[in-house]
Amino acid sequence: MNRDKLIILKPGFTDPAYPGQTFYCWHCALMEGVLASFPDLAARLDVERIAWPRPRRELITLVGEENQSLPLLVLAEGETSPHQTGTHRGRAFISDKDKILAALSERHGFPAPHP
Repeated sequence: MNRDKLIILKPGFTDPAYPGQTFYCWHCALMEGVLASFPDLAARLDVERIAWPRPRRELITLVGEENQSLPLLVLAEGETSPHQTGTHRGRAFISDKDKILAALSERHGFPAPHP
């Protein structure tokens, strides 16, 4: 099935630059909260949670080496959006958290964030 894919980081990762600490990506946690709040709508897209370290091979294949920041919404093949921030090999993607939220509202019926 050809669906949009939201890619986010698995929480609870470590960063060698900060020994002894564990982290989460707050932009990804925001997406997790939206998904959890509207599970029926979340079922309309594929969600992939990947590990923090780079290189993120899963992303390089989809959107190129220069686009490894998360969260990332990769649109279904052949789809475009006024919110897209780039394309790779003809596939559109959105890498900005606010634009991802807007696209989730427009494309999948999620409520909009309150201004």
